[in-house]
Amino acid sequence: MPSNPVAPSDVNPALLNWSGALGLPEFDKIADADFETAFAVAFPAHLAEIEAIANNPEPPTFENTVVALEIAGELLTRASGIFWNLTGSNTNEARQALERQLSPEFSRHYSAITMNGPLFARVDTLYQQRDSLGLDAEASRVLELTWKSFVRAGAKLGDADQKKLAAISERLATLGTTFSQNVLADEAEYALVLTEADDLKGLPDFLLSSMAAAAEDHGHKGKHAVTLSRSIIEPFLTFSERRDLRETAFRAWVARGETAGARDNRPIVAETVKLRAEKARLLGYETFAHFKLDNTMAKTPENVRGLLENVWARACTRAAEESVELSKLIAAEGQNHDVAPWDWRHYSEKVRAARYAFNEAEVKPYLQLEKMIDAAFHTAERLFGLTFRKADDVTAYHPDVRVFEVLDAAGKRKAVFLGDYFARASKRSGAWMSAFQGQHRLTDDGEGQTPIIVNVMNFAKAPAGEPILIDMENARTLFHEFGHALHGMLSDVTYPSIAGTSVSRDFVELPSQLYEHWLTVPEVLQQFAVHYETGAAMPQALLDKLNASETFNKGFANVEFTSSALVDMEFHALNPEQAADVDVMAFQADVLKRLGMPDEIVMRHATPHFAHVFSGDGYSAGYYSYMWSGVLDADAFKAFAETGDSFDPVTAEKLRRYIYSSGGSMDPEDAYTAFRGKLPTPDALLEKEGLA
Repeated sequence: MPSNPVAPSDVNPALLNWSGALGLPEFDKIADADFETAFAVAFPAHLAEIEAIANNPEPPTFENTVVALEIAGELLTRASGIFWNLTGSNTNEARQALERQLSPEFSRHYSAITMNGPLFARVDTLYQQRDSLGLDAEASRVLELTWKSFVRAGAKLGDADQKKLAAISERLATLGTTFSQNVLADEAEYALVLTEADDLKGLPDFLLSSMAAAAEDHGHKGKHAVTLSRSIIEPFLTFSERRDLRETAFRAWVARGETAGARDNRPIVAETVKLRAEKARLLGYETFAHFKLDNTMAKTPENVRGLLENVWARACTRAAEESVELSKLIAAEGQNHDVAPWDWRHYSEKVRAARYAFNEAEVKPYLQLEKMIDAAFHTAERLFGLTFRKADDVTAYHPDVRVFEVLDAAGKRKAVFLGDYFARASKRSGAWMSAFQGQHRLTDDGEGQTPIIVNVMNFAKAPAGEPILIDMENARTLFHEFGHALHGMLSDVTYPSIAGTSVSRDFVELPSQLYEHWLTVPEVLQQFAVHYETGAAMPQALLDKLNASETFNKGFANVEFTSSALVDMEFHALNPEQAADVDVMAFQADVLKRLGMPDEIVMRHATPHFAHVFSGDGYSAGYYSYMWSGVLDADAFKAFAETGDSFDPVTAEKLRRYIYSSGGSMDPEDAYTAFRGKLPTPDALLEKEGLA
């Protein structure tokens, strides 16, 4: 924080009063130095509000305690909304330095709130009296979740244990930030520059275009570069005929986070696992996995393992069959090597081409990024009555970011949507949805707060004037993240703490994974999957081949994912004694050995770059949730299939009301049952994955 005292008048008003078009911040009026000043004012201002609530001489009521907590800290909320989005999608050295400084500061700040004895006493009094307060269902849910959040943060601990827990939380915040920045540095630094024609053997035109743009970005104009962005590395591993280059690129890809020295994430993981286990014991849980799962649909590690191990056994069997096919093809080409991890994508694509008479390169000319964005918007219009009006004159936080005004069926502004689609060195890898501000109705004017939602991706750019083509996996990613975005944009609740994606971890992936299904609805593909040169729709024969290959290579895909989820669970199922001095890579290797991990496949996310789990604890002991939600989404889409209409309006309205709009206002099981009439079994997932 600043060395000199600061006053509220020193804060840049652009951080608090968002006066830009569509209610956005005026990003061009905000300098990096403004954040430090803003947080120096925001932290004590928020604590002063908290003290006023805690020491209110009036008896506690829902309004003067819970609602007051919901709306406290406006400057902190707004400055955070801008800062944390920028550190993920458009960072720089100044922002990274402040991020390292702020991460433990935020932890200390919120520990001070949740461990405020008089404040918790007021919340606890209301919770004990909850049945007599006359609250509606939503307010009652907010009270319950507020009370649980205090308890899970240590409100019931004694002073000594609270101090210990606060110190652990602060250290974990620092470790998570460092982990994330290390991975970003490894990804941004790497470029395998190719200079010879033979280096490019087998690479299709769309990939060559992306690699040329990447090379230019890295200062090698006129050449081609393989980067660690999935939109380049995966197609390179698929199409390159140069096995030596595939191995070089693959080894760099899987070694992210293992750079020796200051960027080595292995000791960070070891300390993180140790501290999480200690935190769980302080809070009365057997392990960190038990702590994290206590307020989820899964409830226990045993339930998670039951699902994962069922899929694992089937996936390994299928992967073994797939490996035999790859080995036969390698032998048929006159090669005598085994299937290695850098071979799998290459030869499986050849097997698919032979079996279904098509390959990814045949499909990709029909998958223009612009058309796929339009397809996602069109689907939202058909299901939920939303329209997206591009605001070309609005400036966002980076020139690549697109801004859309989102209108409901009556033409009223429902949300603002930002699309940030292209890879750059200042952006962490992957794809995600976030919010600059969430929806709620606790505003002074009674109009409510309009959500401002952003999707961030890492698609490779094409050279100027050329179309940006993506593959089916990236098209699914686009629909997936837009499903998350709709979860934020369609939110319709009163209280900020339960808005949008504020739901249990193993329910939050339902809206996103479910939305992926509409990508392959024939009507959507026929209208938007059109050839970038001719404008012709994807031929029915190609659509048929695409659909027929939907379960191809699912053994590999599920082994990749499930191994990562099981390793995550095993790390967090260690008690403090077991976690005291864990050798991270030896532990990972031991878990994989016990599972019988195939030699020719690696984890989708090796531990040193497993950002879902170790750059913050959002998905820690929770990576399984993609599969748990997969059970839900496979069953949920059947609700439409059973009507014979993928856009059935009655089913779509129930979907909007109970899944996309209800936020955390309902228990997840109740919300799903209200939509579907019953809870699902894993059968639909196994069928979708071709593992039944």
